[in-house]
Amino acid sequence: MAGLRIFSGNSNVNFAKQVALHAGLELGHCDIGRFADGEVQVEIHESVRGCRVFLIQSTAPPVNESYMELFMILDALKRASAAEVTLVMPYYGYARQDRKVAPRAPISAKCVAELCKTSGADRLVVVDLHSSQIQGFFDGPVDHLFGIPTLARAFRERQGFGDEYVVVSPDAGGVERARAFAKRVECPIAIIDKRRTGPNEAKAYHLIGDVKDKIAVVLDDMIDTAGTLTQGVDSLIKNGAKRVFAVATHAVLSGPAITRISESNIEKVWVTDTIPLKPAAVESGKFEVVSVAPVVAEAIQRIYSYDSVSALFDGERA
Repeated sequence: MAGLRIFSGNSNVNFAKQVALHAGLELGHCDIGRFADGEVQVEIHESVRGCRVFLIQSTAPPVNESYMELFMILDALKRASAAEVTLVMPYYGYARQDRKVAPRAPISAKCVAELCKTSGADRLVVVDLHSSQIQGFFDGPVDHLFGIPTLARAFRERQGFGDEYVVVSPDAGGVERARAFAKRVECPIAIIDKRRTGPNEAKAYHLIGDVKDKIAVVLDDMIDTAGTLTQGVDSLIKNGAKRVFAVATHAVLSGPAITRISESNIEKVWVTDTIPLKPAAVESGKFEVVSVAPVVAEAIQRIYSYDSVSALFDGERA
C-alpha cells in the first residue's frame, strides 16, 4: 500500500499500534510533547508529501487535551503536504452534546466537528457514535463503524446465548442498539425507564419487559460515571434477574465509576479498546476487553483502496 501512512496521537497508542499491525504497516514517526507552559508541540519525522495519511486519536479523558493535540497534528500533516488526511476517532468526545438542551447552549458535537475540518481532516472514521446524527455535523465523508457485532460475537463465544438471556437497554434511546445485540445472542430485550435530572445524573424508574430468572445483559454505547448502569442493575435484581452482565463500546469510567461497578452486582463488564482501560479497572477483575482494532484496520484498507466500508457489516445489521 504505497503512499499510505498511519500516525497516532498520545491518547491510545497501543490501540493505534494494533490497528497498524492488522493493516500490515508501522506507525509513522512523530513526537508529540509539551512546552514548559503546557502548549502542545508536534514534530513529524518522516515525509508525508503526497501521501494518504490516517491519524488515529481517541478523544478520551483528558478530552480537551486530546482534542488540542489532535488539532495540532492535523495542522502539521496538512502543512507537510499530505494529499489527504483521514481522522480515525474511535471515541468521539463531546458526542453527548449533540443538540440544544437549554436556551443559549452550544451544540458542542457540531463545534468540534468543524474544528477537526478546519484543522485539516478531509474525512472521518468513528466507532459507535452516541447518536448517528453527528455524522451530519462533519463537512465531508464519514464512515461510522460498529462495535456491537464484535462485542456480540465475543460475548456469544465466551459467555453464551439463547432465551436464558435478556438484553436490557438503559433508556428508550438505546432500544435499536439493544435489538442489534439481542439478535446476535438470540434473546429478547427489556427497557429501563430512565429520567435524567442533570449532567451525569439519572434515575431508573420502571422496567419494561421480563427479566425474572434470566441472565440480564445491560447494553450501552459508553460507561461514564456508571450511575445509570448500577441503578439499572439494582432494578434488574429487584425484578428477579439471577445474574447481570454489562456491555459497552467505550469505557470512559469517570469519577466513581470503577468503585460503583466493583461494589455492584455486575459479574463482568465487556468493553472495547477504543479507550485505554484504566489500571484500577484492570485490577478490579470485572472488565473484559474486546479489540475492535481489526475492524478499524480493515476499514482503513478499504478506504485506501476505494472499496466499500459498509460491506464490512453486510449481514451484521439489525
